[in-house]
Amino acid sequence: MSVSDGLAAVLASLRPGRGTTELLGADPRLCAQVLGVDGVAVSVSTANGLSELVWSSGETSVRLEDLQFTLGQGPGPEAMVSCTRVFEPDVRRLPDDRWPGLLPELGALGVGAVFCLPLHVGAACLGTMTLQRGTPGPLPDDRATDAWLVAGALTAALLAGGPAQEAFAAADDGSDFYRAAVHQATGMISVQAGVPLAQALVLLRAHAFGHGRTVVEVAEDVVARRLRIEDDEAGPTTAAGEGTDGP
Repeated sequence: MSVSDGLAAVLASLRPGRGTTELLGADPRLCAQVLGVDGVAVSVSTANGLSELVWSSGETSVRLEDLQFTLGQGPGPEAMVSCTRVFEPDVRRLPDDRWPGLLPELGALGVGAVFCLPLHVGAACLGTMTLQRGTPGPLPDDRATDAWLVAGALTAALLAGGPAQEAFAAADDGSDFYRAAVHQATGMISVQAGVPLAQALVLLRAHAFGHGRTVVEVAEDVVARRLRIEDDEAGPTTAAGEGTDGP
């Protein structure tokens, strides 16, 4: 099997590192070009059950990851749970109930096809690599093979030197993480609303979805104390304002 010069360059430059900025090394834009797609993004599962975006090629890929994180649906969450690939060559042909919140957003983003691969060791899924393309159509077999090679190299880079165990285990304290505010806001809401962390994340996501915002945007308001999200027996409520008491 021959490996193109571009793919060889991507594989050779992937490396373990510390934090998020040096974690994977290689240029994600070159990776997307080599794989024949418009964008690529890698998200990794953290110790507290959230996910962290660690590598992306551009705005559309970042927005797609944010939407999946906010809605809790899409190829990434599916691949993370099943630890198998999720390839959808034409998202316009998917039934409305497949990803009811995400499908309209994919059209607005101009995403016509998504291909998500798990980053896994055996049955343990460390994260996902999501490829997106504006035009519908399958990922050719040779490009799919290359994508699996990249996924394997990404997994090795995440494991080497222990970043998957160390950096992501400390995600709550890692201010350089893309979703650091989400980790902080989830903890604040948990205390304020008196609910477990998992329920706090549900409240955060519900508020973001209900107001047409991303979880990251809402979390930043919570951390800055511009917004307080609470819960009562009737369902989630919010109290906006600065200078609120509590964590």
